[in-house]
Formats: sequence, C-alpha cells, structure tokens
Amino acid sequence: MLRAVMAFACGLVFSAGLILSDMVNPARVQAFLDIGGAWDPTLAFVMGGAVCVAALGWALARGRRTAVLGGPLPGPPAGRVDGRLALGAVLFGVGWGLVGFCPGPALAALGAGRPEPWIFAAAMLAGMLGWQMAAALRGRSG
Repeated sequence: MLRAVMAFACGLVFSAGLILSDMVNPARVQAFLDIGGAWDPTLAFVMGGAVCVAALGWALARGRRTAVLGGPLPGPPAGRVDGRLALGAVLFGVGWGLVGFCPGPALAALGAGRPEPWIFAAAMLAGMLGWQMAAALRGRSG
C-alpha cells in the first residue's frame, strides 16, 4: 500500500512540474521544436532540470540492491539499438512535433478542460491496444 501511495505522490509531483513549467501547452513544445522560427528554449531548461534530478537519484541509488521501499531497481538498458527501437523513436518524435504532446503532459492536461489532451489520450490508448493485439496475433501465427 505504501508503494502505491508513493507512486501516486510521485505522479502528482511530476504532473505539478509539467503544469508549472507549462509543458502541458502544446504550443510551447512546438515553439521549442521550431528552431527556424520563433524558437522558445524553455523546454531545454525543463529537460536539463529533469536530467539533473534523475542523475542525483541514480547517484543516491548507486550501490543499493533494492529501492527505498523494497522494490527492484531497474538495471541499465540492454544497449541494443535495432530497427524497431529506431522506428519507435522516430514515430514518437514526429508525433510529438506534430501535436505538441507526449504521454506525460497529455495525461497531466486531461483536467484542463480542453479536448486536445483527451483526443491524444484516446489515440494513445488505441495505439497501445493495437500494438498488443498485433503482438498477440504474431504470437499465434509464429
């Protein structure tokens, strides 16, 4: 139960950070990606701050076998870049640039009273379900 409460609290802090930094505003993200126009560098500062916090967390976790609440710590990534990973990264970047949302800010923006985050979340869920169905069908045929 404590782990669930802490996960919820971490989600609230993450959402508050996204809202305070205005990363729930697709126009701000798209302005960061518009390097040939009216470029807005604020997203770089948000990302830099996030990298600093993550680096501090990993430094504190170094040498630990389990997380503070007893769960497993994730290991380093496998380090293998293949076509699927590259294609997924390209699709993510293109989608992010086109609509200005990625999953975290879209979910944090659901309560803003605008339809765009709801449309994005519905499309994201449809894509996740489609991927799961395709994987299940591949498993049956192979």
